[in-house]
Amino acid sequence: MASSDADHAVWLRGIEKRFPGVIACAGADLRVRPGTIHALLGENGAGKTTLVNVLAGVYRPDAGEVWVNGRRRQFNSPADAIAAGVGMVYQEFRLVPTLTVAENIVLGSAPRLLREAEIEDRVAELSAAYGMAADPGRPVWHLSMGERQRVEILKALWRDASVLVMDEPTAVLTPGEAAELGATLRAMADDGRSIVYISHKLDEVVAFCDEATVLRLGKTVATVDDLETVDRAALAELMVGSSEGGYVDRPPPVEAGGEALVLEGVSALSDRGLPALSDISLAVRSGEIVGIAGVSGNGQKELAETIAGLRSPVGGRVELNQQDITRIPPGARYRLGLAYVPEDRLGVGLAPKMSVVDNSVVRSYRSQRRGLMLVMARCLRFCQGLVERFGVRVGRLNDAVAGLSGGNLQRLLLGRELAEQPSVLVAAQPTRGLDVQGVAAIQSHLVAQRADGVGVLLISEDLDELLALSDRLLVMYEGRVVAELDPDAATRGEVGAAMAGQASA
Repeated sequence: MASSDADHAVWLRGIEKRFPGVIACAGADLRVRPGTIHALLGENGAGKTTLVNVLAGVYRPDAGEVWVNGRRRQFNSPADAIAAGVGMVYQEFRLVPTLTVAENIVLGSAPRLLREAEIEDRVAELSAAYGMAADPGRPVWHLSMGERQRVEILKALWRDASVLVMDEPTAVLTPGEAAELGATLRAMADDGRSIVYISHKLDEVVAFCDEATVLRLGKTVATVDDLETVDRAALAELMVGSSEGGYVDRPPPVEAGGEALVLEGVSALSDRGLPALSDISLAVRSGEIVGIAGVSGNGQKELAETIAGLRSPVGGRVELNQQDITRIPPGARYRLGLAYVPEDRLGVGLAPKMSVVDNSVVRSYRSQRRGLMLVMARCLRFCQGLVERFGVRVGRLNDAVAGLSGGNLQRLLLGRELAEQPSVLVAAQPTRGLDVQGVAAIQSHLVAQRADGVGVLLISEDLDELLALSDRLLVMYEGRVVAELDPDAATRGEVGAAMAGQASA
């Protein structure tokens, strides 16, 4: 190892990590200098979380090297990483609500003979050193989300972490709390600590961080040594990049039909009760594909769930074929002609422990029953028809669906949603994680639905896919539609600028 490499607080070299059917990291690199805040960027599925979990000792890499503070490490557990000076602050806090701030901070690490008053005094000193107000004797369940995050940071500092990993740290914070966090992290960096900062919020990345590494498809594709030299649009374009492989050709424009799906002034909250959608208005006509572009985390997931009926809006109106469906449950929306392919195919879309046949009929079971009882022969015929029509490679139809590859899961899910000829299809990240053949198959079905007069809302983090397939392209930023572009005329730079909030609708 060269002396210059020894100067790095973190050096993850050629990290590979595979899971069944998925390559999460494919030779990723990350170098973080002492005393810096280093952004780790990339779309969902790029490998960020897997990479930092290798650094935190949660996963052991299949290949590659982990260096921390100039020493090569082999972590067998998170305890090994903590002992080496790595602290992890997860997006989901890991605190015991009934214990006090001080008790949570020292849990599992306080000397046996240290008295409670001494612990509280030392915690108070630590919080004051970095400007993080925290009452050591207060129960955690009394705290706001911002205060709880301070406790998580103090836990890492109590264990003398020299490297702190922050996973989407401002997702639960108000703007004021986010600014306070930025000041705290800067003070820690000035004190010689190194911070790995994972975020989709490019404004914060540019404001808080010194350097950045960009991952795509499990690989490091760019390193920015000085964030003062780039803007948000350039970072957004680096994140989405240019995908490998070709795309299905979109047929020439046709005369689209009437408005099949309409949103008027729709607003919705995130899972944490924070604003996620703000006054969204859009329309999808029959026989067109409307693409939704944006850096992940700008409301795309909430938009799809609100249309599908999985998330209740706090304002506005959703119409399907001129019928108000704002308060109609998901099953009724499907029967009215709305098909939905969620981004979480094996969690929201399909039930992993259920069989292929059970998953295939869960939407259309009414037509597979006699009286109140399902007729298994009908279910099997229906499932076999889907498998053949959509090219799903399966063993036995009664096997658990979790055993299928990603591409076959997506084919089954799409086939099930299209089985009863919908008028509108909402497809969220339908080709994410698929190989070239799988991507082409799914895109062919989307284009075929367009030709059959279906209105398609395509939400994707693959900019090339959106430019190739969309008739119109909408860009979301911070829960709003900020631009509408012509995919045939727009440049990647224009789309990138809009994704970074540098455009207006």
